[in-house]
Amino acid sequence: MGGGEERAGFAALTGAGADDAAAKALAARLKAGSNPADLKALAALWLHAAAAAPERVVGVYDAAAEGWLGAPVGGAAIRFGDAGPPEIIPQRFWDGFWDLLQEHERNLGAVNLTTRTAALAGLISANIPGRAAKAAMAWPGVPAAAAQGIPRKFSLDVLAKCPDGSLGRAFHDLIVDNGFDLEVLDRDALGLDKLPPTLAYLNARILQCHDLWHIVGGYSQTALHEVAISAFQLGQFGHHYSSMFLGMVLARVAFERPEGGPLMLDTILSAWAHGRRTPPLLGVNWPSVWDRPLAEVRAGLGVSPYVSPYPADLFEKLSAAA
Repeated sequence: MGGGEERAGFAALTGAGADDAAAKALAARLKAGSNPADLKALAALWLHAAAAAPERVVGVYDAAAEGWLGAPVGGAAIRFGDAGPPEIIPQRFWDGFWDLLQEHERNLGAVNLTTRTAALAGLISANIPGRAAKAAMAWPGVPAAAAQGIPRKFSLDVLAKCPDGSLGRAFHDLIVDNGFDLEVLDRDALGLDKLPPTLAYLNARILQCHDLWHIVGGYSQTALHEVAISAFQLGQFGHHYSSMFLGMVLARVAFERPEGGPLMLDTILSAWAHGRRTPPLLGVNWPSVWDRPLAEVRAGLGVSPYVSPYPADLFEKLSAAA
């Protein structure tokens, strides 16, 4: 996973960051022809936004998407004001980061990867949660949604009573048929009470709605689409965990499998654009639409299903063929 000098150079790039023009230029060059150095530089910019300056998420990803997709994303303008200089990324973060990137894929199930990546957030500057919370409030729909307070948990018994063909029944069947928990992780075990109220709300809400957004947004329950929906979530409200996850994913590709850069950038940036162009979903009163058909719910919310640039089960097929 790179020598000491290469790691030090990557850490320096991540700490320094760069402007939106650099992100656009890197993505445009990568689109024209893959270059491992450019892929690492773009991964460093994404990690900079996650670990040092959460206000940079919109600029970095919008610019990268424009460079890669060839046209502006066209999402709502988001203004953060002067957030001050980026935070220093401590060595303890890098120790955890390199350890995670070296972990063999066999040992990184979905829940383990989620937990390990979330733990990286505890290794960055103590100022980042406050900055991430403040930055989130600049996103459309977040202030009104967060004002509702920590959401009540959904009820599997209520979902079981929804009619066939409804959103609620589709959600129920997804959870039951796959042996999932109704929330991805136990919100009570995550220390939400230690976070700024806005972040506590956002983290609780996305744990509650992640699998629901899979259905409404048109994302399959596959490895590739777990990456894609993280980009969708990031494009919806700058979800801090998703920014950390995507920075880690792109860095892993850049250091281990740079030939996979085009596939990953196609997936992430198309889903980012999908999230930016989709009306905010955070504050939706989901129980009020449980009984409605999925197509009707999507139409009412202005949601178009994600158009995947690759088969959703691509990784599973490649794994089976290996």
